[in-house]
Amino acid sequence: MSARGTDFLYKWISNNVPETVGSDMISVAELTQKLFADAKAVGIGSTEIEEDTSSVYEAILDAIVHHDAGLAD
Repeated sequence: MSARGTDFLYKWISNNVPETVGSDMISVAELTQKLFADAKAVGIGSTEIEEDTSSVYEAILDAIVHHDAGLAD
């Protein structure tokens, strides 16, 4: 992942993954599509975001799961 792609991914997740979103497949898939659409709008291609990550879907899912785990504390 390029530095620009990495920065975009993690900033996007922190700003766009709502606290109330569930970790169901549809929610994560919709967020993944929105991320790529938002990236494209600012001139960042999906390849630039995905270069060094196995899955953007997994990154979003991981953010949701870890956020939910933090709520239980």
